[in-house]
Amino acid sequence: MLPMVTHVNLSEKTVEARAYQLEALNEILTNSMMLVLPTAAGKTAVAWMATAEKLTKSDGWILMIAPTVALVNQHLQGMIKMIESKGRPPISITGQNPKKTRLKMWQSSRIIIATPQVARNDIKNGILDISNCSLMILDEAHHSTGNHAMAEIGKMYNSNSDYGLILAMTASPGHTISKVAEICKRLSINRIHLRSSEDYMLTGYLSNLEIQEIKVIVPVEIHNMANPLKIWQQGIVDQERRKGRYVMPGEINHIGLTTAMERAQAAITRGDKTAFISVSQIAIAMRLHHLINHLMCQGTAASGEFLNRMKMNLDNKSIRMFMRDLRIQNLISNIQQRDEIHSKIGAVRRLVRERLRRNPNSRIIIFANYRDTIKVLEVALNDLKGARAIKFVGQSKRIGEEGMNPKKQIEKLEEFKNGNSNILLSTSVGEEGLDIPSADLVIFYEPVSSETRTIQRRGRTGRHREGEVIVLVAEGTRDEGASIAALRREMNMKKAVQRVKRTLPNLNNIDRAKLDNFSIIDSDVVMTPEEFIDREKATRQPKVSKFDQTKLNSKPNERKIINFKSKEQRGLNDY
Repeated sequence: MLPMVTHVNLSEKTVEARAYQLEALNEILTNSMMLVLPTAAGKTAVAWMATAEKLTKSDGWILMIAPTVALVNQHLQGMIKMIESKGRPPISITGQNPKKTRLKMWQSSRIIIATPQVARNDIKNGILDISNCSLMILDEAHHSTGNHAMAEIGKMYNSNSDYGLILAMTASPGHTISKVAEICKRLSINRIHLRSSEDYMLTGYLSNLEIQEIKVIVPVEIHNMANPLKIWQQGIVDQERRKGRYVMPGEINHIGLTTAMERAQAAITRGDKTAFISVSQIAIAMRLHHLINHLMCQGTAASGEFLNRMKMNLDNKSIRMFMRDLRIQNLISNIQQRDEIHSKIGAVRRLVRERLRRNPNSRIIIFANYRDTIKVLEVALNDLKGARAIKFVGQSKRIGEEGMNPKKQIEKLEEFKNGNSNILLSTSVGEEGLDIPSADLVIFYEPVSSETRTIQRRGRTGRHREGEVIVLVAEGTRDEGASIAALRREMNMKKAVQRVKRTLPNLNNIDRAKLDNFSIIDSDVVMTPEEFIDREKATRQPKVSKFDQTKLNSKPNERKIINFKSKEQRGLNDY
């Protein structure tokens, strides 16, 4: 039997005792903290235990913030199951609740889970009084930058609360020092608790996760369709280079086009009338860039959907002229005359067919950046034996397409969890935090350059059993650059967090007195958290040999130069 945590406010035998979680819990009960753990390492369990303790220590209430309605609902179910509510069960508040009813709702429970936009707006409008909130838990705290509602509510909380205690949880805070530092500053974070999947204290708790990259060759027919567009785009960029507006060397990319547009718009403000033509031409180049990437990385059907949406917006003169161009008309004709021919569609079908053949009870999640691709994949998988695919997309409406409201999103997730469907086709809305225990295969239809999104997508499998992640990469396309960028940024993330951690107040010497209300039961033996943590450390700590048996090959008196610099070290700060 597993060791379990006991506390007066925790439901009996619901929270497994893990030493690294208890150490993190002790820190958050001392100071506002960012908790950085790998996906599926149990950040939410720390939140449950912190909630239980704060309900004991004060008369205040606990507010938990999650970025999506689906994730709010998931946390609500967890709190209801794990916390002894004593007649006042946890509730959730989202934009689905009418404004006039929310005042009473905020006062009806001591544990409330909400979306950041609703909480921020209700504080501003005087509907929510946050002064007596004893703990704020921010899930997916990497959003706490810029103008995001999560960052704003963190600042409001620290300004108006009598307690000012924040637990910020994320698996991916960002790959730059500035991003991690901004989160800490906006939320007044005093500590960072960081553990990686290689940490010996996490050994045995994380399921094995196999990650492989599959390269697919883009068919010649698609190259032939894209070539006229590439020549058109290159001609525009060459003109703008001569004018000094497109300045980025190398292949045409989104950053270069965006910079060129900014330079052209700046020229207009200086009174340069020729820049109006540049703005128009660069806008065409940007549209072409998006269309070329759709063709090369997504396929013909997704490109056709993209062009169909543009047809519905012909009131825009620029789009109307673009769509009338003979090159675009020829492309539309070519797409309409053939079925999907991109190799990725065939690769997805093979992967799904093989997985369901080996295990008919598998759950598969397929991530794609665009709804157009999701729509194509749904059709492509419908005729596979045993495949029951459903879409999972965001709320926003698109031209010619309705979004999926929060209620529908929750229904689709439940349908996937209970096995009525076994393939979830998701855009980025499904990336964050959602606990789907039975998902054992995740397919990235394309790599994403963001390390945050990559980590989040990957974390949807291998949470409770072995999982597999497959990334499809179209050779010779932007896919290759995105894959390399994500890997590089993920490596830099740990360095950035460590650098920022060293700048925070030095509060390393914290005793475990904050855990006095907790006990650990292991095979009917009751022990304190301190005893349990010490036992786990002694058991799990890597064994080190007492003697170095390595034979020296160097000759006597031979001078040897030893290089202490690692391959990744670029300066003293990385040492």
